[in-house]
Amino acid sequence: MQVSSVLLFFVGGEIVDLVLQTGPVAKSVLLLLLAFSVLSWAVILSKWRLIRRAREQSGRFVRAFRKAQRLQDIAPVADQFRPSPLVGVFEGALAEFKRQMGMTGGIHNLVAIQRAMQVASSEEITRLERNVPWLAITGAVTPFIGLFGTVWGIIDAFHGLGTAGAATLRAVAPGISEALITTAAGLAAAIPAVIAYNLIIGSIREMATRNDDFILEMLNLVERQMPEHQPAPPLHGLPSGLPNNEARR
Repeated sequence: MQVSSVLLFFVGGEIVDLVLQTGPVAKSVLLLLLAFSVLSWAVILSKWRLIRRAREQSGRFVRAFRKAQRLQDIAPVADQFRPSPLVGVFEGALAEFKRQMGMTGGIHNLVAIQRAMQVASSEEITRLERNVPWLAITGAVTPFIGLFGTVWGIIDAFHGLGTAGAATLRAVAPGISEALITTAAGLAAAIPAVIAYNLIIGSIREMATRNDDFILEMLNLVERQMPEHQPAPPLHGLPSGLPNNEARR
């Protein structure tokens, strides 16, 4: 099937005719906008699936975790909830817990376990944020790319009008309508990217807050496993919100 036939099926004959009648600069702009749009939609769909699975598995993992009495009880089944960022936080705490138990037979540094969970939480949030800035780039750049194509097309239309010497609206209207196609294409690429960026960032912030809450639950479980005669060392304050998110944006 030819490309023109595909465009005719999706957007209609008049729009296809305008696209096909545009000059080489406008066609280049449209191809660039199409590339931005395809890549942004690939990011949107992949992140939507990833976040949806992470949210579902996080709920299941928390329910299983709250039924456990010891860290060792949840460790064998943690891999079942792998898409959840909470699993990475749990494994960070479990690794430090085993390290301390192997060295001294007890928990001597609760702050180290807290730090291990914070590092793991930051890594998990970074993994979720990967490629998301592309949506912000698409939303910021594509309207200006489309505007460039429009300005170029209008300049070309008026240049042709001056050469022909026919100062009528009928003579200039086709060139201007062809030029405005690139602006419409730029907005069509930018609007979904901006909406998706804000929704995805909001979901990642929510997961970061959930990670912080889970760190507190993990510390409570570790303290319950400590011998009664062993006092719990003081803890540092937990970060709130999305770790390092403001610095990365």
